Amino acid sequence: MLRVLRQTTRLGLSQARWNSTASPSLPPLLATLKTDLKTAMRAKDTDRLNVIRALISETNNSQKTSSPIQTDLQLLALIRKRAAASKDSAQQFAEADRPDLKEKEEKAQTILEEYGSQVQTMGVDEIKEIVSEQVSKMKAAGAKVEIGIVLKSLFAPQGPLDGKPAERSEVAKITKEIVSSA
Repeated sequence: MLRVLRQTTRLGLSQARWNSTASPSLPPLLATLKTDLKTAMRAKDTDRLNVIRALISETNNSQKTSSPIQTDLQLLALIRKRAAASKDSAQQFAEADRPDLKEKEEKAQTILEEYGSQVQTMGVDEIKEIVSEQVSKMKAAGAKVEIGIVLKSLFAPQGPLDGKPAERSEVAKITKEIVSSA
């Protein structure tokens, strides 16, 4: 005879799934890339498909490193890096008399530039104004005005550029100009 055993849970609690409902949010541009990936697959646009797959792959690989891509600005830096590499490759293919590969790299570069233009960053004038204010504050306080110190104070927590869509390379260039002229 078969006996059905009934399992009881501890403390009268029913079984529950222990999942976190709060998943890390994607940067808006990465979400756009994922939807464009599907569109490119349906349209059989291999050039766009290859570029998008490479960007998503690099973004996923960065999640395993100490500095994962979590914002549009970090993704923009990756896109610009890839665009520069694509431009360099196109130039090398032109020198090697390979017009087919040169054309492929130029298409990839235009696609990357298209995605790079979707990220809104602070304007140069706005950055110059903030940097010059910070330099004048530091001079008034009698602090040493050097490029590294100014950049640290700009991007420090609660600093003028903390959390704002400003590219560090652009800010560094502007800071160098302002500090050298001061």
